[in-house]
Amino acid sequence: MKEFWDQRYGEAAYAYGKAPNAFLKEQLTGRPAGRALFPAEGEGRNSVFAATLGWEVTAFDYSEAGRQKAEALASEQGVHIDYQSCAIEAFSFPKAAFGLVGLFFVHLPPDGRRLLHRQAVRSLKPGGMIILEAFSKQQLGRPSGGPQREDMLFSVQEMEDDFSSLHLQLLEETETVLAEGPYHSGAARVIRLLGIRP
Repeated sequence: MKEFWDQRYGEAAYAYGKAPNAFLKEQLTGRPAGRALFPAEGEGRNSVFAATLGWEVTAFDYSEAGRQKAEALASEQGVHIDYQSCAIEAFSFPKAAFGLVGLFFVHLPPDGRRLLHRQAVRSLKPGGMIILEAFSKQQLGRPSGGPQREDMLFSVQEMEDDFSSLHLQLLEETETVLAEGPYHSGAARVIRLLGIRP
């Protein structure tokens, strides 16, 4: 799988564009900045956007090609991000360290998904938030992006279970139109979540 992402991110164009995810932009604009974490961050479009708003950003991905493009994008935007090359299982999630964890289209098998979400919650400080967008199970078979495995797609119930310790200010399944580079393009079914750690 690492080889797949290195190949995708090794292309000249940004696979999912340089602009941030629209839901992240909507939720983050106007909020006071702090420390942010972006797991499985790929080419850096979301972490770099957060950095332009004054967030102190840590990001990671196991794709070295993704890291290189993320650092190039940060340089282009005149900001700094601390981007590490490692797998999710190898990242040391510091406890109660971040005011924001951003999870965008991080699709893993169920055990990996639950582990990541548990670690993400653990790394939130009180009052910190998780902002998440991912494809729902209703996305299966659509050409606009996402894995073609139902167990790697999300449901509202799974997110309620994974983030039961958070105050869920928003949790919905919705239809949207993605315009995030060549691999996220067109009508899509997504899950969106905003959760606050008490």
